[in-house]
Amino acid sequence: MLATPLSDAAIAELISETKPIPEGLCTPIKAMTEKNCHLQRGFEINCDSGNFFVVKIRQSSVNPLDFSAILGYRLPGSYTIFRLRRYNGRHHHTNVLEGEHIYDFHVHMATERYQRPGFKEDHFAQVTNRHYNLESAIRCLLDECGFRSQLEDSPLFKKK
Repeated sequence: MLATPLSDAAIAELISETKPIPEGLCTPIKAMTEKNCHLQRGFEINCDSGNFFVVKIRQSSVNPLDFSAILGYRLPGSYTIFRLRRYNGRHHHTNVLEGEHIYDFHVHMATERYQRPGFKEDHFAQVTNRHYNLESAIRCLLDECGFRSQLEDSPLFKKK
C-alpha cells in the first residue's frame, strides 16, 4: 500500500495518457506461456512522459471465462506495479465498502476510496457488457486506456 494514495484525478490522468500499442498485444494468444494452469503474457510500455506502464494478460487453461487484462503503472523509483484497470471474466466479486456482490464480467478500477482503508487499489469493480472474452477485454483496455496505434500519426491516416 502507498503511504499516500494516488488521487482519483491522478489515476484518471495515468489511464488517459497516450500510450503506444505494444507489438503483439492485439494477438497475444499466439505467444502466451503456460504457468500454474494459466496462459499468460506481459508487455512493457515506456511513454514519452517518462511514465512506465505494463499490460498483463492471463487466461485459465481450463476455463476460458476465467481471464484478466490488466493495465498497471510502475510507481516511480520502485518496481511496484499499481493496477489502474483490470478487465475480468465471469466470477464472483464483492465490493466490500458497498456490500455489493457481483457474478458477471466486470472491470476493476483503481480508486482513492478503496486505497484509504488499505484495500488493493483496484478492489472496486463494476459489471460490464463491453467484454465477454479475453480478446474483447483487450480491445476494451486499448479503447478505454489511452492506447494509440503508431499508424494514427502516419500521414496516410491523418484527417485533413
